[in-house]
Amino acid sequence: MVQIRLTNSKTRRKEDFHPIDAGDVRMYLCGPTVYDRAHLGNARPVIVFDILNRLLRHVYGADAVTYIRNFTDVDDKINATAQARRQAGAQGSLEELIRQRTDETIGWYHQDMDALGALRPAIRGQVGDKAEPRATEYIPQMVAMIQDLVARGHAYAAQGHVLFDVRSYAEYGALSGRSVDDMIAGARVEVAPFKRDPMDFVLWKPSPDDLPGWDSPWGRGRPGWHIECSAMSQELLGASFDIHGGGIDLQFPHHENEIAQSCCANPHDDFARFWLHNEMLQVEGRKMSKSLGNFFTVRDLLDRGVPGEVIRFVFLQTHYRKPMDWTERKATDAETILRRWRGLVAGIEPAPSPAPAVLAALADDLNTAGAIAALHELAGQGDGPALLASARLMGLLSDELGGWIAAGPDLAPLARRMEALRLDARASKDFAAVDALKSALLDAGVEVRMSAAGIELVPGPDFDESKLPQ
Repeated sequence: MVQIRLTNSKTRRKEDFHPIDAGDVRMYLCGPTVYDRAHLGNARPVIVFDILNRLLRHVYGADAVTYIRNFTDVDDKINATAQARRQAGAQGSLEELIRQRTDETIGWYHQDMDALGALRPAIRGQVGDKAEPRATEYIPQMVAMIQDLVARGHAYAAQGHVLFDVRSYAEYGALSGRSVDDMIAGARVEVAPFKRDPMDFVLWKPSPDDLPGWDSPWGRGRPGWHIECSAMSQELLGASFDIHGGGIDLQFPHHENEIAQSCCANPHDDFARFWLHNEMLQVEGRKMSKSLGNFFTVRDLLDRGVPGEVIRFVFLQTHYRKPMDWTERKATDAETILRRWRGLVAGIEPAPSPAPAVLAALADDLNTAGAIAALHELAGQGDGPALLASARLMGLLSDELGGWIAAGPDLAPLARRMEALRLDARASKDFAAVDALKSALLDAGVEVRMSAAGIELVPGPDFDESKLPQ
């Protein structure tokens, strides 16, 4: 059997991975808060842990892997979107409008992540709602866990709130490598007169009558964010399971707080044995933000004609523990590579198993960049069957993601070439190359639409493919 090695954030070392039960390998990934479209950064952990899920399924068998990814469907931002809809004239109670919004957003999320080739979470091979739990469906489990923490002396009630007593857990801060006092000095913490310590965090908080709430021993209220994942993972995976993952931005405070809650509620169990964190995403070398005009959703890229398979390939070119930079040039290059590879494997059957070099790279802490390099070697050797089998292990060259190859006039590479030229021109203040390409496209009957989200090229009634610039 292939030996998988993973960098465990908990120990800060690369370790051999041995599951608690090889017949039921269990993994939990913190999922989205469902109030709006997933932005590009949200897609990175999905793709990273999809690779790990595929690798685990290959090594242990699909029926031996349980992969849980939750939906946070109780949140201030969700409430705000529902209230805005009601103010705009939407009919129904606030609870109904919240459900409509979360259902809609979950539907969008599935469409977008499916387009990136991510397998749906599954419990021992069975896809379904239980593998993607909604927080609101596990309120009783959250209340029970909070009650247990209070009874054990790790939490206390105050003014309708219940707070976790951080000082009661001696190991608090071990995951992020900071002491409580250092955290207080360097972090912005919510100041409240009912807190015993500034770092104590909310497990339960009161809800006014006009917002969602549930009855509890501490009055009508709703759970804090951190307790949600602890309760859902315990219910679905047990008090000890194999892998917990998420973006590095969740390491503190979310994951730190999850550990504290879960270990105090279950002092004889391990909670998650391996913690994996992916680094953050940038766009053209800068942090993605609306203020910089470089913020976009996965759907924005898909609607601009960037194929989901191309997005996936760009992500896989960077190791998950390194910051990733999305650039238009990378997307253009990825599309060229994938077109060449798809031409090489057209009409052939995959090899019985992936190439050893690809599998070895993935087993070495999900070294997707190394695996991509191995795919290039297979393509260079003309080994189509091995290339196809190996790429499919990584979610590439599948039939499901191949529709973009046969679709109409493909203007996406030209759009990305123009976007790359525009970015260069902004730095050099010389827009001659941009203007020349735009002029050539207009001559070919292509409408050029420029916006902060990017460039969209639309064939017009006078479109002539033979006049497209090469």
